[in-house]
Amino acid sequence: MSGETRVVPLYCPYCAEEDLRPSEAGHGAWECHACARVFTVRFTGLLSTAVNR
Repeated sequence: MSGETRVVPLYCPYCAEEDLRPSEAGHGAWECHACARVFTVRFTGLLSTAVNR
């Protein structure tokens, strides 16, 4: 076990459909079978300070 967990998107960021499957394009890549797009999800980091709204 690598210690990394896969981020699972709930919907496609382009068409908002939920028919997503992991892609062989690379780590974190997902295929949307509704709009035929392949996209990646990646954690970039944390903000250095808290964000107040």
